[in-house]
Amino acid sequence: MDIDCLPLEKTGFFSKLICDYSIADVNLKQLYNRFPDIEGFKGQIEEKGRHFTQAQRDVLYCSMKNQYQNTDISKDTAANIELLKENNTFTVVTGHQLNLFTGPLYFLYKIISTINLTKQLKTEFPNSNFVPIYWVATEDHDFDEINYFNFKGLKFQWNKEASGAVGHLPTEGLEEVFTLFSKTIGDSKNAKVLKVLFENAYLKHDNLTDATRYLANEIFKDYGLVIVDGDDVDLKRTLIPYIKKDIFEQTAFYNVSKTIEEIEQISSDYPVQVNPREINYFYLKDGIRERIIENKGKYIVNETAISFTKEELINEMNVHPERFSPNVIARPLYQEVILPNLCYIGGGGEIAYWLELKAAFEAMEVPFPILLVRNSALIITEKQADKLEKMNISKTDIFLKQNSLINKKIREISNIDIDFSSQKKLLEEQFKEMYAIAEITDKSFLGAVKAQEVKQKKGLDALEKRLLQAQKRKLKDHVVRMTALQNELFPTQSLQERQSNFSEFYLEYGEDLIPMLFKALNPLDLSFTVITQ
Repeated sequence: MDIDCLPLEKTGFFSKLICDYSIADVNLKQLYNRFPDIEGFKGQIEEKGRHFTQAQRDVLYCSMKNQYQNTDISKDTAANIELLKENNTFTVVTGHQLNLFTGPLYFLYKIISTINLTKQLKTEFPNSNFVPIYWVATEDHDFDEINYFNFKGLKFQWNKEASGAVGHLPTEGLEEVFTLFSKTIGDSKNAKVLKVLFENAYLKHDNLTDATRYLANEIFKDYGLVIVDGDDVDLKRTLIPYIKKDIFEQTAFYNVSKTIEEIEQISSDYPVQVNPREINYFYLKDGIRERIIENKGKYIVNETAISFTKEELINEMNVHPERFSPNVIARPLYQEVILPNLCYIGGGGEIAYWLELKAAFEAMEVPFPILLVRNSALIITEKQADKLEKMNISKTDIFLKQNSLINKKIREISNIDIDFSSQKKLLEEQFKEMYAIAEITDKSFLGAVKAQEVKQKKGLDALEKRLLQAQKRKLKDHVVRMTALQNELFPTQSLQERQSNFSEFYLEYGEDLIPMLFKALNPLDLSFTVITQ
């Protein structure tokens, strides 16, 4: 296995904000607590240790025991759940939606980054324990975002009517997806493993939460992963004081809004990732998940007839805290309230909205975690690597926009010089003489000289483009092979990890896939990983 690393900015797939954060740009320092390096984790352990109480640990431990009571777990996961009781135990968290069959490939990268970081921290800080957490986004309600996965250009989609929290959805109808997928992947040894995994997860569990818990546990059970479902009455009860601050004092709204203004002042190239609402909680009950809106002293559940006075809403929180579901602004706080957490690992979009939240955390008096951009990777098979070598395409070349890649390689392999730079330089020298003549004879002639220079340069540009197009036609076979290979590595001209499902690579590598990724991904190396296997 060969591993190459590229700076994120060199890939062309990451925002300026994330590229700047990955190199610790000083202009962003006000937006985060500590940078993700060993020194930063040392301070984070000390701070979180002071703030996280034994009572919080006891609630978390009991909830985990309850959530796992019907799950067959490994010794490592069971041991990690027990460690949550200890005051020297801390967590590293990543979160992900309940995408069908894990969804895009980066699902694996998120969790592997998380597990690998806990291993590194244990080496650096042997007197503490570190537990990897996968936070399942069971309360999300955008079914269209999670009801499919892609396999070699095909979209396998679960078609059904859905509303409310996706974790509550029954798994009915997934038999059809399973049948189609089974026919597509064939009957190889690795295909049979994938079929059993899908069948056991989705056809033998009643709802999407249980199916996803089974799937993630089955893939990562040997690595001690602990899966946390925030849709839990006991965990939600610890959130009540913070729900009140959000709803009645609009603490998150004011502080996040102020931070967004600060981000816009730092750079106009940093777009706002998410905007806060005056109230950042949904009401979750009986198949609905709708926003809570304040209107003239009444608290209304959007798109329903449900409403509360302030006193009634407080009573509802105290009696049924599980009915209050945090949105994208409030959920990060919820995670940090219930977990002894040091670090959140997420994709570029996630880290971008986390960078809006530090002031809100401070106002709520909750330690703000270290933020780490998850590992990103491109997997190149041996066959694809051979093709790249034969076409003399480098690991950096393949990240070029397709037209730029074609132009670059056509210029390199063409038997004639398609670069007219020397001719343009010669033309400029000739026109210098014309300008000098105009200066000493008739200055009104300067405009005509300039116009002629521009015209002739445009003519050279046009000739260069025509010659390049002619060479593209002549070398059409090479262009076709280049573009086909790049399209394999970057489906729909996007990162492989954002489009392809892990099953494509499991068919290729089988049980070696997960260990290969664990070996290749280094969470504290904030660069892009190219894996050639």
